[in-house]
Amino acid sequence: MTDDRATATRGEAERALFARLATGDEEAFDAIFRAWYPPLVRIAEGIVRERAVAEEVVQDVLLEVWRRRESLGKEESPRAYLIRAARNRALNHVRHLRVQQKSAPYIGGRDADAPEGMSRLVEAELDSAVRDAVAGLPPRCREVFELSRVHGLSYAEIARSLEISVKTVEAQMGKALRVLRERLAPWLPGGDRASARDG
Repeated sequence: MTDDRATATRGEAERALFARLATGDEEAFDAIFRAWYPPLVRIAEGIVRERAVAEEVVQDVLLEVWRRRESLGKEESPRAYLIRAARNRALNHVRHLRVQQKSAPYIGGRDADAPEGMSRLVEAELDSAVRDAVAGLPPRCREVFELSRVHGLSYAEIARSLEISVKTVEAQMGKALRVLRERLAPWLPGGDRASARDG
């Protein structure tokens, strides 16, 4: 009960700060920045794996908080909003890097003798199949899967980042892998890609 009261009191204090922020109170913004900068950097760093990049991500998030201050005054859970904003911006940064890395071979040029058209077509089909399969996962399941397989976080890091138990992470990953195995069966050895495309 004591913990519940402490959490409720903390939530009220955070909402009060956001309400002051909405009026343009710079002291409220300073208080939010000081309180949230370190934990948000830890969350972002767990995703981007680079301290300097994590700090940039969080600075951008907090700058956006100041820009959007008037619309944030009625935010029910400032804590959830800030964590979600930092996580999303960090994930977007990693996605952007992955797109750059994937496109690098094409931009840099390939061996003229390589069957480029065919290999690119197959790669594009597989990429599309994987994207569709991952996009079809339930939201929490997809989030856990991407943090593990795309961003390389350990189950413990995912649990901390999403504020869930390691057992929940394990269950969600198991579910994600089962669903993906079923949906990507045509792309696995012995699978029939033609029927996947036609179906």
